[in-house]
Amino acid sequence: MDSPILFVSSIALCFAALLVVFIFVLKPRNGRIPLERRREGVVPDSSTVGRVSQSAVQFVDTAMGRSGGPFNREVLYMAGVKQAPADFTVMVALATVIVGVLASLLLNLLVGILLAIATPFIAKLVLALKTGKRRSVFDSQMTDTIQMLIGGLRVGHSIMRSLEAAAQEAQAPTSEELSRIVNEVRIGKDPRQALEDCADRMDSDDFRWIGQAIQINREVGGDLAEVLDQVSGTIRERSEIKAHVKALSAEGKISAYILMALPVGVGLILTVMNPKYMSIFVTNIWGIGMLVVSAILFVIGGFWMSRTVKIKF
Repeated sequence: MDSPILFVSSIALCFAALLVVFIFVLKPRNGRIPLERRREGVVPDSSTVGRVSQSAVQFVDTAMGRSGGPFNREVLYMAGVKQAPADFTVMVALATVIVGVLASLLLNLLVGILLAIATPFIAKLVLALKTGKRRSVFDSQMTDTIQMLIGGLRVGHSIMRSLEAAAQEAQAPTSEELSRIVNEVRIGKDPRQALEDCADRMDSDDFRWIGQAIQINREVGGDLAEVLDQVSGTIRERSEIKAHVKALSAEGKISAYILMALPVGVGLILTVMNPKYMSIFVTNIWGIGMLVVSAILFVIGGFWMSRTVKIKF
């Protein structure tokens, strides 16, 4: 069991499994129906690995049902992930197995189990970070979005036609959100509710103001383009204040990053310089317990510092 050939072979198999995940499970699917499927009685030819991966995705999709599990369609949409919930769940499950096996081979079984348990939570954290970044990009595009709406209104378009034109001209994620509003209204959803839902999804007070201005105009009339122009000025001033506050709080953020990176960096350096000194944290039960407690305190401290340097507008 201590043969280096067996050890290297195990690692190679893990990486081969990871390669299969990226090639067959994570490859993008286009929405068109393949030509072979259009013909009755013709079964598309696919490899054994492809059929196995597709069967696994279908099984997970059936098991999750309409809820979609922890990685449901809405969560993935908010993070800007184009995969189906079943595909993403299979990816996370395979990543969990691969991380657990590699950690068990390189370190020990207990550490492998802990890392395997942590993998789905890490995936959830990554999605949360991507969601926050997507919302930030949406806010940064808000001024351009309003200008496109104003331009459409001033040439005589209705507000829904202006939203549709802005969706075609804007970049993601604004284009995706505006297209969703237009499509929801087309299938019978109340425009006010569609705008409010978009503001809630993107956690944007600026877009909520736009929705309120549109709704007031629908009720009392008036020059909506002029109202949106005034709203645009207010949003622009808020953006300038945000940029000023971010510049003033940059020092605190850099300090937080350094404090977060310091223990990790010191641990890695000590591991390289004196592996036996650090091996107690992965071989001894007390060392593993200390490592787990340190990780928990590390997360709590990081969250605390992030709340300290984050300014809520």
